[in-house]
Amino acid sequence: MHISIVTLFPDMFTGVFDVSIVGRAQKKNAVTIHCINLRDFSDDAYKSVDDHPYGGGTGMILRVDVMDRALTYAKHSIPDAVPHTVLLDPPGKTYRQHDARRLSAVGHLILVCGHYEGFDERIRSLVDEELSIGDYVLTGGELPAMVVVDSIVRLLPSVLSKEDATTLESFGEGGLEYPQYTRPITYKQQTVPDVLLSGNHANIAAWRKRQRYLRTKSRRPDLLTEQTDLVSSDP
Repeated sequence: MHISIVTLFPDMFTGVFDVSIVGRAQKKNAVTIHCINLRDFSDDAYKSVDDHPYGGGTGMILRVDVMDRALTYAKHSIPDAVPHTVLLDPPGKTYRQHDARRLSAVGHLILVCGHYEGFDERIRSLVDEELSIGDYVLTGGELPAMVVVDSIVRLLPSVLSKEDATTLESFGEGGLEYPQYTRPITYKQQTVPDVLLSGNHANIAAWRKRQRYLRTKSRRPDLLTEQTDLVSSDP
């Protein structure tokens, strides 16, 4: 998989993708990540990429012509892969785990990071979809890009050592993950549930499914409408 990130601040990504799972994935050649500096596609000596909005208003708006040149370059930078372009913007569709799984199958993913006051509206016609990581506003799209990359790369084949690591977790099969414990068995009067020490795998599986339901019902009841197997465990 190839990931290109169009950004005004490529230095923000220095080191972030060199460690942990994303770093190992790159060493395994499971993914390549390339940052594209939007300023490289400016047409003036000042490397300007934005301008004042027509009609007045505060802030500066990213220019469509500069972005068009950057995206044209990005889309042709990996000749053997079909590009899919995502604009990271607060009004976009909320990013969910099923989006991560869908995008992990893309051959060449291009993430567009905004900055300043926003985009020229015509930039939206240059991308395939718009995504948001939550209902809040950041100074730019760089942090959302990091979130999207991390969530996708861990799903790529051979990246994680255990194949079920991305399914037996929150949102992996719908709902939230069940509680987990390790040593010591008792700590400050809190004890590991007996069923987990029983060695009875059928009982453990039933307990975990029940705990997934209870935790999801308590913390994220909206997810229950998407998972009938969890709903069916309600007595």
